[in-house]
Amino acid sequence: MLRFTTAGESHGRSLIAILEGLPAGLPVDQAAIDNELHRRQLGYGRGGRMKIEQDHADILTGVRHGLTLGSPLTLIIENKDWPNWTDVMASEPRELAPEKSRRLKRPRPGHADLPGGLKYDVRDLRNILERASARETTARVACGALAKQLLAVFGVEVRSHVIQLGGIPDTPLELNWDQIAAIPDDAPLHCADTQAQQRMIELIDETRKKGDTLGGIFEVVARGVVPGLGSHTSWDLKLDGLLAQAVMSIPAVKAVAIGAGAEASSLPGSEVHDEIAYNVDTREFIRETNRAGGLEGGITNGEQIRVRGHLKPLSTLRRALRSVDIDTKEEEAAAFERSDVTAVPAAGVIGESMVALVLAGAMREKFGGDSLGEMKRNFEGYREQLRGY
Repeated sequence: MLRFTTAGESHGRSLIAILEGLPAGLPVDQAAIDNELHRRQLGYGRGGRMKIEQDHADILTGVRHGLTLGSPLTLIIENKDWPNWTDVMASEPRELAPEKSRRLKRPRPGHADLPGGLKYDVRDLRNILERASARETTARVACGALAKQLLAVFGVEVRSHVIQLGGIPDTPLELNWDQIAAIPDDAPLHCADTQAQQRMIELIDETRKKGDTLGGIFEVVARGVVPGLGSHTSWDLKLDGLLAQAVMSIPAVKAVAIGAGAEASSLPGSEVHDEIAYNVDTREFIRETNRAGGLEGGITNGEQIRVRGHLKPLSTLRRALRSVDIDTKEEEAAAFERSDVTAVPAAGVIGESMVALVLAGAMREKFGGDSLGEMKRNFEGYREQLRGY
């Protein structure tokens, strides 16, 4: 019932997003959308593109007088760098001198350049680069901001933080919600451990001088999620699978863990599974641990959702890796485009958006309703059912 799509290229005129499935009557906070876009641009180690773009989302359809209409909602985000690319990225036919065409024919290892060129049979790999760029995630974050606004109505909050970068600290951080919420908005890497964060900054500076890049791990946490979202009945309805796919779709993410993740595979069951208790005062089932990351059998169990994204080092290096010219087939250094040294904090913000969109979709599927009021009545009826279980 909730779905979105994006369109646009990294250096094209703009990015577009269409979000369908929001109930009618949801208040839309425009400033909150722009704030999420701003957060995506932050983080020590980002590149020059962040100095050019001042992202702002204009709502074109689906909202009237500050409330959703229940129809598709369209967002547009202009690329400020577009004036420098009007000829190179023009939709109309152009004849450009080779030195001005910015043709890409030396594919970058780790990018979609070469496999995309082979798939689509194009001789200018810019056709692939422009859409494969992480710039596209700007539109996702705008959609995620709206998903967060829907979730907030039902008491759900979503946050992220950096738990490891470039192998620092040796063991990824394990933090509770209050510790994550206490991270200052201006923390350079959005990491709760200030000493580890300073070591990360020093490593980023060293890595920048070497012309290299760094990866890391971010964690997305959602609290206030009711039990019963998702389903055990079919493989493609399992919510943990949907969350893993959503986070894995973020550029440079190469592994996703939910709860204890890979660590659980090396432990005995007694140290993995969360024992169940009952809180008589709140009339709900609880667990003292949350190694399952809030999901059992593809269904939320009422505990915090915890998803980790493992980000590889970014694929565009100033110290270019070896490649091959697709015309001459001779070995040459890979092409270089503007790049970051690391983007783990930004990936965390994108992760928040993807998790929020999946959770909002699961909420819409379970509670339905054409209007927000109807959805809230259905939700409250379900809450009463849970209290009587």
